[in-house]
Parts: sequence; structure tokens; C-alpha cells
Amino acid sequence: MCLKIEHFVIFFTFLVVSACSDTSTLTKIEGEQIGITSALSTKDSIEKFVAPFRARIDEVLDSTLAYAPLTLSKTDGPYNTSEGNLLADIVYSEANPIFNSRTHTNIDFVLLNHGGIRSSISKGKVSSRSAYEVMPFENAIVVAKLSGKSVKDLVMYLRDYGRPHPISGLKVVLDKNGNIQSIRIQGLPLDEKRTYNVATSDYLLTGGDDMVFFADALQVTRVDYKVRNALIDYFKKVDTVKAVVDDRFYREN
Repeated sequence: MCLKIEHFVIFFTFLVVSACSDTSTLTKIEGEQIGITSALSTKDSIEKFVAPFRARIDEVLDSTLAYAPLTLSKTDGPYNTSEGNLLADIVYSEANPIFNSRTHTNIDFVLLNHGGIRSSISKGKVSSRSAYEVMPFENAIVVAKLSGKSVKDLVMYLRDYGRPHPISGLKVVLDKNGNIQSIRIQGLPLDEKRTYNVATSDYLLTGGDDMVFFADALQVTRVDYKVRNALIDYFKKVDTVKAVVDDRFYREN
């Protein structure tokens, strides 16, 4: 009896080993690139499942928060623009209370990047969708403590870069030859012996758009607040969204 059982175990083990020793190998992989275009057909079952969620999202994004009497653009000025001024001013007004509550000091000025603005704010209703169109990125607000020398490098960058990067709290005047005539921060002349708290985005903090002067930051405070969320919060607070090209950065004739 024991001999029969032993033979059965040997036979069963042989079958298992044989089954697991498949010597076939993968020799070719084929794939096809399928573009996501309007040519792709939709599935009714998926559409029915998604429809109520899409409707709710559209309702939230398209609800009117404020009104813009005029279109605000990032291209309506050579040194500062209506839309850029609005965005920089919003970052200051919405982020400064948070920064102050944590550090008991204030933001001195704001610097954002012209290329980060991806859409105009059209005349008419302003909604959360407007904010997503203007600022589709997940950029967060940070505050970098810069020396007076680094701030001067920052202003020289603004002069030389040739694009109207959004600023708030900072005023720069160039003479007719393009030389820096004056730099004022919160209405006072730049003091190269002191430090300044500069609100910007985490993208620029890491050197985006060649803003390498942020590498010299003496301290960085993360406000934990997305630029886009600051826009939405501001739109919820005001009835009318207004901004103009002004004299915060200009060149004398």
C-alpha cells in the first residue's frame, strides 16, 4: 500500500513539474497608438454614468461669481498689463493675511510670470471656470525673503527680459534710455541693506522663466495656497472685477 502511494506521489509531482516548465518565450509585442480625438465614438453606458457628475461640475464651475465690465488682457501694455496687475494684486491681497498670521510680518511685493497667464478674462460674467482658464496649473504661492541686492537683480531682470511680468507693491521707473531711474517698494526707495518678502509661485522659486535670483532666497515660507484658489476666493468677494494698465512699471519718453 505504501509503495502504491509513493508511486502516485512521484507520478503527480512529475505532472506538476512538467506543467510548470513551459519553455515558450515572448518574442514580439505589437501596439497601436490611438489618438484621443472627436473621431472616437462614445459608449452610452459610460456617458449615462458620467452625466450627473459632469452636470454638477459644470454647474459649480460656471456659476457667476463676479462681473467684468471690460476684457482684461495680458497684452495691453508693454511693461504692465491690466490682467497681470489684477493677478498680482489678488495674490497680495489674498496671501498677505495668511503670511502675516504665521510670521507677524507682511509681504513686501509680488512677482508672477507673464507666461503663466493662459487666458484673458473676458467681458461679462466671471466664474470659477474663468480662474481655471487663466491659471490651469497647480502653482502654489510661496514667499521668498530676498536681500536688497537680490531685489535689485530682480528689477534688472524685469528691465532686460522684455515681458510685462505681473508685479504688485513694486514700482519701477526707467529713463528714456532704458536705465533704472527708481525702484520703490510699498512707496519707499529700495534699501539694499535690508531684506524683502517677495510672494511668487513655487514654479518661479525653482528658477522658472530664468528667475535665478530666487536661488539666493534667505528663507522660504510656503503659504499652502494655490494661485488659482486665490483668484476664485477674490472673485467670490467682489461684485466687479476691474484693473487697468498703470504706472507701476513704465519707461519715460
